[in-house]
Amino acid sequence: MLLVPTYIAPSHIEGVGVFAAQPIKAGTLIWRHEPSFDRSFTREAVEQMGPVQRDYVERYGYTHMRDRNLVVVESDNGRFMNHSENPNTDFTRPDCGHAIRDIDAGEEITCDY
Repeated sequence: MLLVPTYIAPSHIEGVGVFAAQPIKAGTLIWRHEPSFDRSFTREAVEQMGPVQRDYVERYGYTHMRDRNLVVVESDNGRFMNHSENPNTDFTRPDCGHAIRDIDAGEEITCDY
């Protein structure tokens, strides 16, 4: 669950991305895994889904960092976060993410996945 104001807009990385709606200072906690807000599915459950639902989970989901059998789908703008070789966030912990440098309002929020 994102903890900072964001919006979705066209991205030069791919399709759409998630952007900071206001400046974010380096070190700010920007995301926290919230089981009541972020859905988790077993790989078996994903395989049993219909093709439309499975495509959605495979596009917007990611493998849980501690339990490789789980796929997590965020229900907020976080699902639109794009990869960058030079990200402005750190998601190495499975339960939270931080800004690793100041992020300007209007700047795309990226991670290294």
